[in-house]
Amino acid sequence: MKYLFYAVLPFLCIQSVWGQQYHIQGRVYAASDSIPFPNVTVSLFAKPDSSPVGETISHADGTFELKDIHAGDYLLRIQYLGYENTDQPVKVTGNTDVGSLYLHEGARLLDEITILGRPPVGKQRGDTIQFNAAAFQTMKDATAQSLIEKMPGMGSEDGSLQAQGENVTQILVDGKPFFGTDVKAALQNLPAEIIQSIEVYDKLSDKAELSGFDDGERQKTINIVTKPNSRRGLFGKSSAGYGNDNRYLAGASVNAFNEHQRLTITGLTNNINAVDYSADPNSQGEVRPQNGIINTNRIGLNYTDTWGEKMEINASYLFNHRKNVGEASLFREYVLPDDDGQYYTESSTNSRRNMDHRFNMRFEYQIDSNNRILFRPDFSAESDKENSFFSGNTVADSGPMNQTQNSRQADNSDIDFNSRLYYSRRFAKQGRSLRLGLVTGNHRNDDDAYRQAENLFFDPAERTETINQQLVRMRKGFDWEASAAYTEPVGKRGMVELEYEVGNQNNDSDQLTYDTDEMGTRLRLDTALSNTFNSQYLRQEAEIGYQYKTEKLRAQVEAEFQLSRLANDQEFPAAFALQRTFRSILPSVRLGYKFTDSKNLDFDYDARTNAPGIGDLQSVIDNSNPLHLRTGNPDLDQSYSNRFSLRYRSYNPETERSFFAMVRSSVTSNRVVTHTTIAEEPIELAEGIVLERGSQLTRPVNLNGYWDLSSFFHYGLPVHFLPSNFNLHGGIRYSHSPGMINNQVNAVNTTRYSGGISLSSNISDRIDFNIWTRSAYNTVENSLRPTLNNNFFNQTTHINYNWILWQDLVYRLDLNHQFNTGLSEGYDNSILLVNMAIGKKFLRNERAEVSLNVYDLFGQNNNIRRDITETYIQDSQSNVLQRYFMLSLTYNIRYFARGTTQEDYEKMYN
Repeated sequence: MKYLFYAVLPFLCIQSVWGQQYHIQGRVYAASDSIPFPNVTVSLFAKPDSSPVGETISHADGTFELKDIHAGDYLLRIQYLGYENTDQPVKVTGNTDVGSLYLHEGARLLDEITILGRPPVGKQRGDTIQFNAAAFQTMKDATAQSLIEKMPGMGSEDGSLQAQGENVTQILVDGKPFFGTDVKAALQNLPAEIIQSIEVYDKLSDKAELSGFDDGERQKTINIVTKPNSRRGLFGKSSAGYGNDNRYLAGASVNAFNEHQRLTITGLTNNINAVDYSADPNSQGEVRPQNGIINTNRIGLNYTDTWGEKMEINASYLFNHRKNVGEASLFREYVLPDDDGQYYTESSTNSRRNMDHRFNMRFEYQIDSNNRILFRPDFSAESDKENSFFSGNTVADSGPMNQTQNSRQADNSDIDFNSRLYYSRRFAKQGRSLRLGLVTGNHRNDDDAYRQAENLFFDPAERTETINQQLVRMRKGFDWEASAAYTEPVGKRGMVELEYEVGNQNNDSDQLTYDTDEMGTRLRLDTALSNTFNSQYLRQEAEIGYQYKTEKLRAQVEAEFQLSRLANDQEFPAAFALQRTFRSILPSVRLGYKFTDSKNLDFDYDARTNAPGIGDLQSVIDNSNPLHLRTGNPDLDQSYSNRFSLRYRSYNPETERSFFAMVRSSVTSNRVVTHTTIAEEPIELAEGIVLERGSQLTRPVNLNGYWDLSSFFHYGLPVHFLPSNFNLHGGIRYSHSPGMINNQVNAVNTTRYSGGISLSSNISDRIDFNIWTRSAYNTVENSLRPTLNNNFFNQTTHINYNWILWQDLVYRLDLNHQFNTGLSEGYDNSILLVNMAIGKKFLRNERAEVSLNVYDLFGQNNNIRRDITETYIQDSQSNVLQRYFMLSLTYNIRYFARGTTQEDYEKMYN
């Protein structure tokens, strides 16, 4: 630590050589209705040469602040897409408040004058890309998701919205959270027509935003900025439909906006596998089909408001009641160190009823200009009732080895409560701040299951085993973390942070297995399958960091010393205690350089530790599948990872071409992996528990040698001869994953080459299409058994086409083609999933539509996937919803306050 002190000392000594600095603050309003204007770009230029000095964006309440400004004469400029720039001369002699500034909408077209032009697509500001919604044409009743998926770098992968190759995890509306982290619910509950712009960026954690120091905990976030004249009114959509085989759907989404006070209510009931209400009448929901046949009942609420001038609240609640009836099959080939291949096949059926409640809230109290409190609680409660059956058998090259028939009835429940409380204070000296934090979590899991199994073992002698059991599992945990951070300015551009954190994770897990009779009456406790266990993970961290910022450069270095203790205690069936202490140095380096306003480069490196979970630590045998036993390992250590990433962003506003490239890698030591023991002869694991030949036992262990390296790029440009947007993306991912099988290390090297193109229309609001195709070629190499090396290829092509024909007739087509090669026999088949609808719009402003829909026109829907681990390669298939017809009615709710959006609405449709 003394060397680190000597390294930082020179920066501390230069503080006195810099001059005094001030800050400029103000507030931006929309001139049309005097509503606070968020996300406005505020730039400061020095006079008389107009050289840039600083830039920021306005907050949700329209306020902004520019820091570290020297005395002098400046020009303050506020700007936003679609609005005229507002310039304000500013003379700085101390801390300066410029008061209220107003943005005026761009000049309107005069009558009898037609000006043909294309709205600007967007611009880039640092790591934030802002797209102008007016530059992307959609149908009149399109959702926010339909609009966003047309934008450069945006798309969906396996049902998740992605931006620049990463999953979007949070949606904001005018800077405020919308439905928590439920991205699908947020995007399907907003119509595209109320959106003015879309901002895509990496949102820092609450801690980082309060202190100004990046902790690497970022969320890929989309902020939807609504049109100022759409912030007061009632709008949404409702749908109802009925089809053959008693297929039905009824749903609605209603938004009541009154400036800063906003309420959204959404509801859905259906038996057509829709898990979120979609305002798209022909949406198939997921490109990857949902497993099973699903009945869903769902209701959600989102509330945002400002209480007085100092308090802001955002809260959301979701309730789901879901029934899933599924059938599945799988084929698994094991990587064994000898030439005797071993294969496992399984077929299963299950019926599950799931009910869950989810609530989250964000409460912010601005005590005064220097003191703030942030409180973020969230709560979830889930119950799950299961009735399942599976039949599995293991076969070697020499013949059959074992088989099982297994039924299970279970009642499971989970309750989780988490809270984050932060207090921050800014002192009179610019850059000096204090942050205090307390994070807590309470968790409880209760499982009660009855199981009946009949197992047949063929080798060395044929033996039949019958099992009747009740499994009772009770887990509870409490974790907390307290933190304090202090920042101090160093010189004109620098800042030092000192931080201390201490926290503990305390988990109790009791697993009791009883032998029962055929009626489920308990006979005795099976001590070989029962266990009571406690684990505590106490962690302390002391950190020092230095940050340096200029107009173009952002640099941050931190060093953290971590002292942690993992204590495991078992009380039953035999008492033992095991304690270990870990000492780690966790450095981090974060660099950002802005070549221009639209070109920047970011580099991140950090080191992390990860403690094993209670499920990995508890050493009790789980015989849910008697052919595949599982147990924990209390001897596990925490893992240590080094992570690197390099990102480059570029956007040319003149040519409207965008480019993004990323390279990232991680190297992990003591990674928790699976050790699989496949018995070559019977092995007694505990009293009465025998691992028969061909059966297996999996157990987590620590191994070194894991690393991965991946790259991704995206290039987008407009196609003017066919008004549309073209996007190209690709990437390579390589991973080296060690595992163990029969005490030998098997290293699996996988390489994935992926690429894709997309074309989305910008023709008009009566013709709309989005076409994309993605391909991936995968290679798999095993060090233990090269004969299992495998190459496979998959391609997905999607076409979404909507056309308003003569007399307001609507034609909709949603086509998804999947092509697979290289999978196991019987799993290679490709599918063509076609959804189609023909409809008629009616009522004033085409607010209603009646349509006839067909789902899976050719009856080819299925769900096939491949999974690769360190010990096996597996192909699986499950049942999915297939062809049905439905007659549906959709109605658009549109009512805006007089004098604001009603006029805009009329112009939009006339």
